[in-house]
Amino acid sequence: MGETRPVFAGLSHAEIVVWYGLIVISTAVFAWGAVNLVLKYRAGRREPISDLPRRVVDTLTVVLSHRWIKRRDAVAGAGHALVFYGFLLLLIGTTILGIQTDVAKPIFNATFWYGGFYLGFKLVLDIAGAMLLGGLGLLAYNRWGRRASRLEYRRPDRPAEGDGRSLYRVGDGVFIGALAFLPLTGFLLEGLFLASSPQRFAAWSPVGWVLMKLFRAVGIAGSGAATAHHVVWWIHGVTALGFVSSIPFTKAVHMLAAPSNIAARDRQAGKRLPALPLDAVAEQVGYTSISDLTWEHLLSLDACTKCGKCTAACPAAAAGLPLSPRDLILDLREVAEATLGAHGRLRLPGSGAAPATAVLGDPIRPESVWSCTQCMACVEICPVGIEHVPIINQFRRQLVERGEMDPLLQSTLETIYSSGNSFGEPKRKRGKWSDGLGFAVKDARKEPVDVLWFVGDYASFDPRNQQVSRALAQVLHEASLDFGILYDGERTGGFDVRRAGEEGLFTTLAEGNVKTISSCDFGRILTSDPHSYHALKNEYPAFGGSWTVLHHSELLLELLESGRLVPQRQLERRVTYHDPCTLGRYNGVYDPPRRVLEAIGIELVEMPRNRDNSLCCGAGGGRIWMKEQRPEGSRRVSEQRIDEATSLGALDYFVVACPKDVTMYSDAIKTSGHEGELELKELAELVFEAVVPPSSLELSPAAATAG
Repeated sequence: MGETRPVFAGLSHAEIVVWYGLIVISTAVFAWGAVNLVLKYRAGRREPISDLPRRVVDTLTVVLSHRWIKRRDAVAGAGHALVFYGFLLLLIGTTILGIQTDVAKPIFNATFWYGGFYLGFKLVLDIAGAMLLGGLGLLAYNRWGRRASRLEYRRPDRPAEGDGRSLYRVGDGVFIGALAFLPLTGFLLEGLFLASSPQRFAAWSPVGWVLMKLFRAVGIAGSGAATAHHVVWWIHGVTALGFVSSIPFTKAVHMLAAPSNIAARDRQAGKRLPALPLDAVAEQVGYTSISDLTWEHLLSLDACTKCGKCTAACPAAAAGLPLSPRDLILDLREVAEATLGAHGRLRLPGSGAAPATAVLGDPIRPESVWSCTQCMACVEICPVGIEHVPIINQFRRQLVERGEMDPLLQSTLETIYSSGNSFGEPKRKRGKWSDGLGFAVKDARKEPVDVLWFVGDYASFDPRNQQVSRALAQVLHEASLDFGILYDGERTGGFDVRRAGEEGLFTTLAEGNVKTISSCDFGRILTSDPHSYHALKNEYPAFGGSWTVLHHSELLLELLESGRLVPQRQLERRVTYHDPCTLGRYNGVYDPPRRVLEAIGIELVEMPRNRDNSLCCGAGGGRIWMKEQRPEGSRRVSEQRIDEATSLGALDYFVVACPKDVTMYSDAIKTSGHEGELELKELAELVFEAVVPPSSLELSPAAATAG
């Protein structure tokens, strides 16, 4: 038959029987844990799942490519890839061996575990074991060598508690140690087997061959090596079975939960939010108890690997606010495990409702929930697809239902309800910014237009943003674009109202705006406000409003590239550009603003955190309507962002493309101590400066008020 070796070399019949008994026990424990996990998830709210083939393909692509894990941490990505593929090859090898031993040989009296196949099998498993150990070494270095702060268990949301999760640290060490122990003992087995008798094929097990030489050098050979092999075989085997049975109960549960969560996740999580229950009176609004969570959100709690990438990306945590997305998930996980999981009682189907264990208030504190800017940084970077933002939003809905919110936020929501805008201004003043432009801006409700401009609250009422609106209007007029606005027919878009948890008010605003817009005759919708852009483009279709929606950066690029806008001068400025969260992470619009800057002769210097890694300005999720309360000595994220910009060297402008960014960063330049070093410019203002003839600049209201 050629080169091979017996699977149970040196084991008696009784030992083989014991071994199979241990396999049965290990499998039963694993199955019990897996069933318990399923029952735990079934305790959550039911939500349908569709398009399974696409989900399977997406999951395989994400899992096999490791593209989510390696982002912003190449060491962790490389380490996990080596561990994953090393473990996968070892698992496949063990499965092949099981098929040979328990199926092919006893049932079909056939064997394939010899000759060339056996030799290749040995070599591949040696390589796989080395990959696994190498990957674990990289992960251990990342955690204990580099001491990445995101892997610490300090609670940035509760600094007084310090390291409140030391057991997780122990679990991480045990997990890495157990995984390392398996290939180490496997290599020992190979070396001892080779040392017990001469083998012609020793070179096909390179690690085993090296160990064989070491054993023989110290006198471990022949029967002594065979005895040691017997002992190590049992140690290795029992450890392997113990590891398998522990998967549903330990950190290793992410091996099951993470791919499942990636498959089950909503690819638009946070970008779209669920509507209120049809009967919001009879049904629970938002989350208050652990059993209120959907089954997918319960699954995502177990998928969490505690990597801390979400908290490292969180602007609230960076500003010292009491929010850590990772710890919020772990808080929920601990409650779910204690009440619904293996540490609680095993609930068989039909055994009664899940326990209504309250989580809002303790451990999920309202101040943590309200600290979130809904910027999607946590969701975007999570390597296992956890939906932090929708979970937080559901808690906000319940707090709004109870009336437990910042007084300023509550006042603003009431103002929006009564006046239709967050400034409390009379509706008739919404189009006042267009006075004195030198041309009339059409009323899109009264006459057809090619482009309907949905201006938004800040661009309509805030004095600094009115300058931007006038500049943009001048640019559109210069391009001979047929555009109009809704004047007093426009109401707040509602994006931030919805992210603040006021779903009912959002619905009212959306229905009102859809009705008004649908009565107009137009081709496309334009807005300079990314928040309104997202609502109009992605959320209003659920209310019957489906249109082509453009951000002004997209339209400006179109006009420049088509030749309808021709730069009269190259600005030759050195600037940096800030990606708005709602334009970037929510909608993937990164290139148009940059291409506009290039087209008007501007040199762009990127900040370290750019595109999908952009730092939130701190205004989102209704935070701009809340009182700012931070620990002494901390800096607002907007101030940190200006610090980041000024670290690039001499710049002319800090460029933004969002009205709330205009407000936040104009203030931050002053409060950060960088006034005079840097000037804020909105994208439309720079285009205005580049395309409007020089003779018109001094006469233009936009230019006259720009200072």
